[in-house]
Amino acid sequence: MTALRNKRAPARFADRAEAEAYVASVCFKHGPPRLFGVELEWTVHHAEDPSQKLDRHRLAAALGEHAPPTLVPDSPQRPLPSGTPLTVEPGGQVEISTPPCTSLPDLFQTVSQDISHLTAMLAEHGLVLGEQGADQHRSPTRMLQVPRYAAMEHAFSALGDDGISMMCNTAGLQVCLDFGEQKHLQDRWAAVHQLGPVFIALFANSPSIGGMHEGWASARMRTLYGTDPVRTRPAAVCADPAQAYARRVVDTPVIVVRGPGPSWIPPRPMTFVDWMNGAHDRVPTSDDLDYHMSLMFPPVRPRGYIEIRYLDTPAPGGWIAPSALLVALFSDPSVVDGVLAATERAAGRWLIAARHGMADERIARAAKDVVALGIEALPRTGLSDDQISTISRELEGKL
Repeated sequence: MTALRNKRAPARFADRAEAEAYVASVCFKHGPPRLFGVELEWTVHHAEDPSQKLDRHRLAAALGEHAPPTLVPDSPQRPLPSGTPLTVEPGGQVEISTPPCTSLPDLFQTVSQDISHLTAMLAEHGLVLGEQGADQHRSPTRMLQVPRYAAMEHAFSALGDDGISMMCNTAGLQVCLDFGEQKHLQDRWAAVHQLGPVFIALFANSPSIGGMHEGWASARMRTLYGTDPVRTRPAAVCADPAQAYARRVVDTPVIVVRGPGPSWIPPRPMTFVDWMNGAHDRVPTSDDLDYHMSLMFPPVRPRGYIEIRYLDTPAPGGWIAPSALLVALFSDPSVVDGVLAATERAAGRWLIAARHGMADERIARAAKDVVALGIEALPRTGLSDDQISTISRELEGKL
């Protein structure tokens, strides 16, 4: 879901306080909660053999005029018929990101049409979308040879194999929600984090990733955790989450410094505040800080709205139930209060959820309460009775 921000001339920061204030103002915006959206990623496979290395030329031909310039440099990157842009991730995963929407039925119709169009394009070239949050068949191979991803791979490789696996072998469903009114921001921020272990367990479908982390409920989340904890661990839940996140951002190591050349690897280790203080020969601007923020990957990422990143990509059609459940659970402050109470026993159990899923008793009990609360709130979302019944049955089947 694209953030609605006005373009501004790049600014320089006088000190750490100015940089932190900028991060807080960009990442945490409040107002009436009206908008939501989804981003869906899929691994892509050859229909005849899902373990075959993905052919970039076949993928480019399948995507045609919708291909991004990172895959086809001179592509016009035309949006899908509904207006949704299509992008490609480092390992050849495809992603659609909806514009902000105020109607859940309209969102579902748009995404369903986009998926049908994308599936048909790929099928014409013998390709299919993956049905899990991680590629179990292939070792990670970076398809996109661009400076950003080369610098990321260089930074993550020092910490092990999880980084390249995260970049090339994972796929997630991201649900985006408004922060809401300032008086409710702290509760909504806390609730969306306490829901994390519950939603990971309810919808986990990646039991391994490229031969790694066998037997996990969500090997995708395990891989994310291992990639680079300073940028992938959950954000702080506290009285002032904006200030805490801003401090974290400027203290996080810089792993990409954009420039005119083919290498964007920083010349030396430095945090963003180090860069401000002269660690690099070019003074950073607000554009550099924006780019640095795009390289933060917590399971809940503030982007002026709440980007929920802890869900494995499900099988076709499976994205509807978790998306509807999240929208319902944040449809009213009273429901958010119920979420906080229902999830208290499971709070912080991120890796336990990724490892054991619904086999963890505390998470399973919280999930039962969350599903009941969400089903009760579904009529607030504008969905039809038939849609509510279908989604409710699917959610109850997860318990």
